[in-house]
Amino acid sequence: MVVPRFFVKQRITVMVNRYEVYAANPDGSEGQLLAFAEQKRMKLKEEVVFFTDESKTRQVFSFKARQRLDVSAEHDVLDEHGTPLGMFKKEFGASLLRSTWNLSAPGLEAVGKERRLFIAVLRRVWNLIPYLGDVWVPFVFHFDFADKASGQPVLTSERQKAIRDRYTVTVPDPRLDFRVAASMAVALDALQSR
Repeated sequence: MVVPRFFVKQRITVMVNRYEVYAANPDGSEGQLLAFAEQKRMKLKEEVVFFTDESKTRQVFSFKARQRLDVSAEHDVLDEHGTPLGMFKKEFGASLLRSTWNLSAPGLEAVGKERRLFIAVLRRVWNLIPYLGDVWVPFVFHFDFADKASGQPVLTSERQKAIRDRYTVTVPDPRLDFRVAASMAVALDALQSR
């Protein structure tokens, strides 16, 4: 399943983060709903489940951490039957300066980093300032993933300037299954602060 471009929108509620994944129309506008995801907060093992829609009657894929409360936990992306589709992991050491993720799927190994080092450092300084670090972060950050072997682009996630988190995700590599790409895009929002 390949979707070359889609949007991710977050809705925050008291106990659950919700994400809507929409296809991009050829003109760049928002198209049909592709998936609806929920992340329950305060779980020992991070898990996000994707459904066909808000009714949550049919689960279509998910991602789940292998370890409990680990900043460098590996997350498996699973289809609706629990079959592995790929995995991703935050590289904790490399992420001290600029957030870095490893992403793998059949026939593909990629690494993703925050696009701009200056913004990455500025975000970290912002979070260290007492009281200010608890305020909404005004910095727009983007991630670029490239194939480890060829250096070719695999996935980009660009955060839009908005109060609600909204991302435009582009997948130029047809080897990357939409379910893995959507999981990584949601994880960049849901797990980034860890």
